[in-house]
Amino acid sequence: MRTASQPGPDDTATVVRQFNAAWDAHDLAAALALTSDGCVFEATSPAPDGQRHVGHAAITAAWKPIFDDATSRFTVEDSFTAGDRVVQRWRYDWGDGHVRGIDVFTVQDGKVTEKIAYVKG
Repeated sequence: MRTASQPGPDDTATVVRQFNAAWDAHDLAAALALTSDGCVFEATSPAPDGQRHVGHAAITAAWKPIFDDATSRFTVEDSFTAGDRVVQRWRYDWGDGHVRGIDVFTVQDGKVTEKIAYVKG
């Protein structure tokens, strides 16, 4: 049984959909507004483990080049929700290149608290 403070699968999926919409719009402020103050983002690089960014300042520095590149876009290929987590398969395109990967999101109290990214390659 979930309590009022615990999001259900629909709430969790909605937060991630809103987060994805902010990415699609290249709206960094909107994406950050959907993350907790202590949000953890683990990037896909450098290999093999990626870099860990914690908090809005560190995440802003990591995401700003992506959001500033108007030619880039993420396309969600598949997604499923399990409790407070969303697993999402995606394709990231920029200029004349692309990669495919997976994100594992954790959502608590209506905010993304963790975004762990993995990439094929």
